[in-house]
Amino acid sequence: MTYPPGDVLLTVAETAMADRLTMEAGVPGVQLMEAAGLSIARKILDLYDQGPVMVLCGPGNNGGDGFVVARHLRAAGWPVELALLGKASRLRGDAAVMARRWREEAGDKIQELSPDVLKEDHRIIVDALFGAGLDRPLQGVAADVVMRANEMPAVRVAVDVPSGLEGDSGQVARDPKTGQGSCLDADVTVTFFRRKPGHVLYPGKNLCGDIFVTDIGISPRVLDDIAPLTAINTPRAWLDHFPWPVSSGHKYNRGHAIVMSGGLAHTGAARLAATAALRIGAGLCSVVCPENAVPAHAAQLTAVMVKPLDSAETFETLLRDERLNVWCVGPANGVDQVTWFRVLRVLSHNRHAVLDADALTVFQDNPEQLFGALQQEARQAVGAQAVLTPHDGEFARLFPDLSAKQPGYNKLRSARAAAERSGAVILLKGPDTVVAAPDGRALIAENAPPTLATAGSGDVLAGLVTGLLAQGMPAFEAAAAAVWCHGAAAVRFGPGLVSEDIAAQIPAVLNDLADQVK
Repeated sequence: MTYPPGDVLLTVAETAMADRLTMEAGVPGVQLMEAAGLSIARKILDLYDQGPVMVLCGPGNNGGDGFVVARHLRAAGWPVELALLGKASRLRGDAAVMARRWREEAGDKIQELSPDVLKEDHRIIVDALFGAGLDRPLQGVAADVVMRANEMPAVRVAVDVPSGLEGDSGQVARDPKTGQGSCLDADVTVTFFRRKPGHVLYPGKNLCGDIFVTDIGISPRVLDDIAPLTAINTPRAWLDHFPWPVSSGHKYNRGHAIVMSGGLAHTGAARLAATAALRIGAGLCSVVCPENAVPAHAAQLTAVMVKPLDSAETFETLLRDERLNVWCVGPANGVDQVTWFRVLRVLSHNRHAVLDADALTVFQDNPEQLFGALQQEARQAVGAQAVLTPHDGEFARLFPDLSAKQPGYNKLRSARAAAERSGAVILLKGPDTVVAAPDGRALIAENAPPTLATAGSGDVLAGLVTGLLAQGMPAFEAAAAAVWCHGAAAVRFGPGLVSEDIAAQIPAVLNDLADQVK
């Protein structure tokens, strides 16, 4: 899959590859560094009024960028000081060249880095200590300086990523034994060519502040060689697959979605999912429920049909009906043998499936049983697809070794590993929801407002995925589209959102999407 170039996210290694390919094409590294530092200086000049600046430089290329920033701000007439972690005599390569230019053109000394170099009159602090490739926690003087910078009223501008932040994970680098770590809390981060996953995954997104991507002379053509697998979740990634109605169509060729319901006291989640499935375009949708729950559903559902489940034979009859092409199992279904049995039977009948909530937790003691059912040869032979939609807690129950509780956690890497292990598309929820496919493709959402943190929101999301799968949209694209539409609907509604409001906003979201394909 080729992502739109502007939406691509590059890992630290891929960013280094972009630099290397550019230099192999004839652009000297020192020219890239000069362009990077100049772009940061220009951004500072654009954003802020003139005032005293302290530039904090590290011993590598990130520090080299800092020397360039300092030189250009000084040339613009700004009062600039500079402090270096380590000795200037130990700098190598392009960073050494830029340190020499600073001394020659600015005619100013290089201070030794310490917390004392930060003064109350500094209005802007430029953090050029460590870049995205940092793989260890800040320690000693660097940690002390970052802590001091965070306490000051000055504006904090980070070069590439805030020092202490891991560029691939968005996590603060921490000591694996003590769990301690520190990171600059930036107001602005200026990065180059393309963003990194750490810029959009939490807590990195918050720690970066406002992010600006600048052009330093790397051609977008290098993306053809890098072939990145990660991007921001925007309609550009999946709109070509979206199942728009056609004039010759009818409800029966837009799929019949099934949502399994819990008992009488647990029916709301299924209604939220079923309504969402219809709103996103499924031709038909039915709630399958225990007989005692029929009155509750029938009293509140109109377009959604209600099918009573009075016996195991009835369940098998429904499963054999190939018109019922997608099954959503889990929302408020109960963590019990009944849910366990239903999941395995749906999968054994090779139906497309969306497994959420209780349909995941019920396998916490034997996740491999679920993965085996998802990957059985019969399902693969007919192209049956599945999407798992866990939040962090449910994810930890199925994939404890990949969970956020593990040292060195990387949400993107964990979602990818889970997709490969399970053979299903993983929709790992949160403010930075990651959708990952078994083949390594991944999209990260950045349009989810905090109002989505409300009861039932996940049930609506499961229903949106179900409705898109019912219409024949591929599982990865269906999951990604559902996540984006979910966020867009919440943004449209605004404050005071409850889960019932989300599906009602979907028609307006679809109208906006339709405008993009006209």
